[in-house]
Amino acid sequence: MYFIQMSGFPGSGKSTLAREIARRTGSIIVDHDIVKSALLTSLEQTSLEGKLAGKVAYTIDWSLIEFHLSQGHNVIFDSPCLYEEMVNQGTKLSAKYHVKYKYIECYLADFEEINQRLKKRKRMVSQIAEIQSEADFIDTLQSTKKPKNARCFKVNTGQPLEAYIEEVMAYLNS
Repeated sequence: MYFIQMSGFPGSGKSTLAREIARRTGSIIVDHDIVKSALLTSLEQTSLEGKLAGKVAYTIDWSLIEFHLSQGHNVIFDSPCLYEEMVNQGTKLSAKYHVKYKYIECYLADFEEINQRLKKRKRMVSQIAEIQSEADFIDTLQSTKKPKNARCFKVNTGQPLEAYIEEVMAYLNS
């Protein structure tokens, strides 16, 4: 049993990788963009501020993650992982339910390629359409939070999924 915390800039391939892992393992995916988009859509007539919507969505995410872990399921959390409390909560729940904690960072430090991916994808309400500033992009890449006491797996998602999926699966089985 495991809990996988995905990490990476929007458009870096987290969801693509999470779906492939889930397909191969039967894991349940909790996708932050789906939760936050549903929340924003259902409350579009209100003046709920985006940051508050994100906080509420994360509360829902963690509730779903804990429920599925308590039921004995492997869980993948698909979210950028930009806050220290996300790593803390993931490691805490992993310990509580006696599951392996796995951290996968999807890394693509190519501003142009990320922007192309963001523009091409079918965008949910909560997702960005493009990056305006390369400086902001670099700052976000550098602000990703990682666990201090767990082995992290960093994957170059600038290559096709087939080029790295077996390494990812080996990491999960280690």
